[in-house]
Amino acid sequence: MRTFRRLAGLALLALAADLPLRAAEPLNFIFILADDMGWTDVGCFGSEFYETPHIDRLAREGMKFTSAYSACTVCSPTRAAVLTGKYPARLHLTDFILGEARPFEKLKEPGWLKYLPLEEVTIAERLKAAGYATAHIGKWHLGDPPHSFGYPANQGFDLTVGGTSSARHLPPHGPLMNLPEQPEGFLTDRLTDAAVKFMEENRSRPFFIYLPHHAPHSPIQGKPEVIEKYRRKNATGLKQNNPTYAALVESVDDSIGKLLATLTRLRLEERTVVVFTTDNGGEVGGENRRAKATDCSPLRRGKGSPYEGGVRVPTMIKWPGVTRPGSVCDVPIISVDYFPTILEMAGQTPGALVDGQSLVPLLRGAPSLPREAIYWHFPHYHSPVDSPYSAVRAGAWKLIHFFQDDRVELYNLEADIGEAKDLSMSQPEKAAELRARLAAWRTSVGAQLPTPNPQYDERRRWEYFRWNPNTLQLKKY
Repeated sequence: MRTFRRLAGLALLALAADLPLRAAEPLNFIFILADDMGWTDVGCFGSEFYETPHIDRLAREGMKFTSAYSACTVCSPTRAAVLTGKYPARLHLTDFILGEARPFEKLKEPGWLKYLPLEEVTIAERLKAAGYATAHIGKWHLGDPPHSFGYPANQGFDLTVGGTSSARHLPPHGPLMNLPEQPEGFLTDRLTDAAVKFMEENRSRPFFIYLPHHAPHSPIQGKPEVIEKYRRKNATGLKQNNPTYAALVESVDDSIGKLLATLTRLRLEERTVVVFTTDNGGEVGGENRRAKATDCSPLRRGKGSPYEGGVRVPTMIKWPGVTRPGSVCDVPIISVDYFPTILEMAGQTPGALVDGQSLVPLLRGAPSLPREAIYWHFPHYHSPVDSPYSAVRAGAWKLIHFFQDDRVELYNLEADIGEAKDLSMSQPEKAAELRARLAAWRTSVGAQLPTPNPQYDERRRWEYFRWNPNTLQLKKY
């Protein structure tokens, strides 16, 4: 018995001696960014049609954020915000690259950057300097040629796979870096395989994988057998019922399932943080603005819109040993928060000017963050109906300032998540308070504003409202 106790004591001492070493092991990070996936496009956020068991598992094993927001209602600004921790308004990168040409609208959009400047320090650069292996695998969309190809390598990424602004899900995918064309293979699967290979090759050192998928963005394509599965599924009475879009959503979910399985196989699960979010709301009008791709209700509208459907996105973070499995956080967070969050997890400080706040306190169970509001600034036109605006959310209140007619709308999101009742007239003091706060924020970040357009022509303004990737212009229907 004494021998057993002595051996047990020695074992406990050895374990205790090993604890500091284990605690000091650096974390790995996998950051997954879906493209145009709406707030209710996953099962754990209410979808009854799309099947997302692996995303749902991530929510069960980590923390689900019900009030998570993208930094913009379109993609490129959000991507810049994720990588730099800065609001798009501060970066002057405020629209998707290359944007829309709207020469006859009432307002003229300001000059804005159509690429992420090399001077901006990305999270990949910071982690690479700390000894991390870094990979960008998927959609870049932070600068077209000459800024696109090879550009992630200039922003701290050891490996670039993809690196373009657009691609087809089915072959031919289009020219992609380090991903040769082949007659078969679905793009989401091929990107996931590249991420798995990177994990296998770097399992003995800390790594950061930034995996911005092209799915479920248009072109709306899917694997034929998965499309057929959803065609056979009873969608009667369901708001979401597009089988091809469902197949795209499932491809993202399959990707996450394979990544989680790889972490388990490589015994990296307990020291790897997994983040899943999307770049903006779902495309409720389809690629030609007529065909329905998805439905974001109960949120209002979708991608391109200043309303909740355009910016509220499904988000979850799994931090093994820290986040309580199955926990839910209702505190508003936004894309600029990921930069300081990941750096703090990695034992780093944000350093230079950063607009985001670390989410580490929330992940550890804190009830709130020490900030009063989050902001958006989109001084552009988008689609036939969306005009330049800024917006602020403070607590339950959200105010949208539309520049074209200098008016505001005010909503209480706790009582009215669908933004059906504008309270700006019945709550003038709250509207004035938030409008002043929004204006002060715009000044603080140096936001650029639209100006009166000398070419404004009411009769001709509707001639231009469809994006044409071949001409980089808009054209008539």
